[in-house]
Amino acid sequence: MKQKSFENLLKRLHGLTPDHAESLIRSVQDMTAQNAALGAIDQKARHASCPHCCSTDKQKWGRTRTGTQRYRCSQCRKTYNGRTDSSISRIQRLDLFYRVLRDMFVSPTPSSVRQLAKELSISKDTVWRWRQIILRSLSQSIEPLTGIVEVDETFVRESRKGSREWVRHQQDPAQHPRPPRLRWYEYKLTGALMKRGLSKWRLPVLTAMDRSGNRFAERLPDRRDRTIYQCLSPIIRRDAALCSDGLGAYAKFAQASGISHFVLGSKPGSRKIGQSFHIQNVNALHSRMKNFLRPFKGPAKKYLDGYVDWYFVRFGMEPERALNGLLKRADAPPA
Repeated sequence: MKQKSFENLLKRLHGLTPDHAESLIRSVQDMTAQNAALGAIDQKARHASCPHCCSTDKQKWGRTRTGTQRYRCSQCRKTYNGRTDSSISRIQRLDLFYRVLRDMFVSPTPSSVRQLAKELSISKDTVWRWRQIILRSLSQSIEPLTGIVEVDETFVRESRKGSREWVRHQQDPAQHPRPPRLRWYEYKLTGALMKRGLSKWRLPVLTAMDRSGNRFAERLPDRRDRTIYQCLSPIIRRDAALCSDGLGAYAKFAQASGISHFVLGSKPGSRKIGQSFHIQNVNALHSRMKNFLRPFKGPAKKYLDGYVDWYFVRFGMEPERALNGLLKRADAPPA
């Protein structure tokens, strides 16, 4: 568009009604998101090899109906683009998908699935499916922890949100036995007592961090000695000093690894050893992580790993970088 035509267009915007202005803003946001997504995908395809034969000799071959650049391999004669063989190869509304990415990694407080669906004027099931695709692509970049390493576990209440176990039991009690516990809201309705303290219905999430800011978290199936050793052994260097509570598994891990170990208590006066050895930083991290999970009303157990990874990677993660993670299969050779 010429500059004069653009200036005339800006002058005509002053006569827009509030509804028209809101519609225009929404269209500009969609167009900006579409261009950003297409730019990231085209840049990935520009340096990628053929996903069919891994050849790097290619030529441009038009564009797809979603606007991404298509290439034709000079060796196998097959066409492909930056999304071929990736987890987002069949997504049509790239502009809306990119806005879901921005909401997950740029917004201070991510929206719920229903809020985002209403804002984007699409089905909540579509937003949920897109979010699960993104969560499955996330993985923490694990840096070895060194120096003073704080380690502790926090507990997240188990949720079977979306489970059909009670429905199947009520339809056919003979075929489907009674589930092992009530649903959480039924405890209050029936007056049943909920177990206090730790139980098998609370899932442990082991968290470790050093004073350089490197962090690590993983949901554990249990707190046995062998489980904790297998979790911590690959990520803690042998020159580290471990700070933990009195759980015996940490002492056995430190002894087997030959590293220094400082045990902190929970009573006043025993929460620090000197000025340097404590676990206050990892406890604060637990509090922030639970505040992040609280608006989601208890993620289901099978999705909890993805939400923990989401919390740890979302700070400093650009939408373009997350989109590249979704396209990482484009360079992989065929199975």
